[in-house]
Amino acid sequence: MNYKIFSLFILIISSVTLAQEKSYTETEISIPTNSITINGNLITPLSSEKHPLVILIPGSGPTDRDGNSAMTKNNSLKYLAEALANEKIATYRFDKSVLSYTKDDKEKVDALTFETFINEAKSVIEYFKNTKNYSKIIVAGHSQGSLVGIVASKNSADAYISLEGAGRSLDLVLIEQIELQAPFLKDETEKILAELKKGATVEEFNPMLISLFNKQVQPFLISWIQYNPQKEIAKLNIPILIINGSKDIQVKNIDAELLHKAAEKSELFIIKNLNHIFKEINGDLTENMQSYNNPDLPIMSNFSDKISNFVKDLK
Repeated sequence: MNYKIFSLFILIISSVTLAQEKSYTETEISIPTNSITINGNLITPLSSEKHPLVILIPGSGPTDRDGNSAMTKNNSLKYLAEALANEKIATYRFDKSVLSYTKDDKEKVDALTFETFINEAKSVIEYFKNTKNYSKIIVAGHSQGSLVGIVASKNSADAYISLEGAGRSLDLVLIEQIELQAPFLKDETEKILAELKKGATVEEFNPMLISLFNKQVQPFLISWIQYNPQKEIAKLNIPILIINGSKDIQVKNIDAELLHKAAEKSELFIIKNLNHIFKEINGDLTENMQSYNNPDLPIMSNFSDKISNFVKDLK
């Protein structure tokens, strides 16, 4: 091979390799809490300056740090963390604590309450505040994690971001969902939720509702139902960003609007064709559902851009 051609070949290969190098480092960080150790990934942009840190709180169910569960794999939180890293914003994303328990810890799992998740989130926030390594600490909660993040952020975070979070209390959301899916169960659902809201458990109900109201989960529902997202977000005196998608089949745009109304100085974005897991959906419900198990489908850049711009504009 001609020496000049060979040198040019090496130069091209080197350029491609450099282009593929990440602009950040990623390390696993474990954080002790009063309930259990939280395990997650810290992404740090490659530069010596202090960066803002976004703490990503996952949604409902046994969701891991990447936004995945046993039933779904979409890498939603992983892709968001990487997108923010490319904008020189650090992130910490973590597994729901329930994933750290073993089969022998059933009693501990059954004893979990909504406050457990809130206190764990507070511990994560305090851990990173104490390092003094970041210019700002921003909490971003997804779905159920939105309400967790709202409560945990009070007097702790420098800013808050709600990602596809409910704006109504749990009982109202569940009644609406039952009315849509099984209207004949609506009346009984209302009666059960009324008792739970009083702090009382319910022993007998239609077996068709067992997955929603089984005896083991009722204490958790009792603790969750006490929180009204609108009242909680109104308590925050920090910059707030609220995002919902027009193709979200789990959380309606009205929820984002209610949060925005309760926090008058917040910023609200309803992003066209964005679904619950941050993916762009141009088709029907089938396409939307299939995205929940498509780990190769990227998140919308318009979505991550809204977040990075909000973070960068913080004073």
